Formats: sequence, structure tokens, C-alpha cells
Amino acid sequence: MNTPDTDRAVSDGPVARITAQVVDDDRRLGTLPRYFGDRMMRFEAAVFDWMHRMAPDYRGGFWQFYDLSNGGFYMAPDRGSYRLLIDTNGFDGVMSADSAGITTCLFACSHLSFHDPKGELFAERFHQLRAYALEHPEAGAILAAID
Repeated sequence: MNTPDTDRAVSDGPVARITAQVVDDDRRLGTLPRYFGDRMMRFEAAVFDWMHRMAPDYRGGFWQFYDLSNGGFYMAPDRGSYRLLIDTNGFDGVMSADSAGITTCLFACSHLSFHDPKGELFAERFHQLRAYALEHPEAGAILAAID
């Protein structure tokens, strides 16, 4: 008797990769409200707070906004690399600005999903961004940092 192989995903073709697109300057103003509604300021403040906590050498700067093809979003410093120190799990590593942004956005979304009345919105954004992070060139570091 033939039984389905439950340990292997069945696909009808190639799986589309999740892509990130930089938000154009003329669309930036409406980006955070589009993804976070009236919670946009809480999200942005949480991202900056997490970055200051985890990257002792971070001194501020311009952040790029990214739309994800799966409906998600993240923001990241526009250049450099950062040493992230996460005392709750012992992570200590250097990441590109892009990966540091993804990591801090994941921390912010996770935290807000538990501590905000609209937590389900942040949980959805977390899962969309985590799906993208799994495909990122620095996925190993990102996942180690958020573990």
C-alpha cells in the first residue's frame, strides 16, 4: 500500500522566493501607517529601542524601508555593520545593517505581539518578516539572534 510521505513537502513547481523592495522616498510617509495603522509610532519606537539595546555602537542614522512580496515590511539602517549583543540568549555577532534591521524588527514585532492591544497585527508582521529572514543570506545569524 502506498502512503503519502509526510516528511517531505510536495510542490507543483518552483516556490517563489520572497523579495524585498526599497520604498521610494515619495512613498515613505505612508508606509508605516499602511503596515501598522495607529500603532506605527509604537512600532518605530520599539525598533529604535531594540537597536539601542542590542547594538552598543549604534548612534542613529537614516533607515531604509522595505516592502516584502509576501505583504510584510521591515526597516534597516542604510549602511554599515553592527555588533549585536543579546543578553537573553547569549548571541554576540556582527551583522550587516540589513540583517541588524531585520533582527530588531523581529524583536519589536515579537515584543509588541505580547504587549500591545493589537498584538495580532504585530504577530502577523513577525511571521511575514521571519519567512523572508529564512531566505536571507544571513539567515543563520538572524535566527541565532532571535532564538
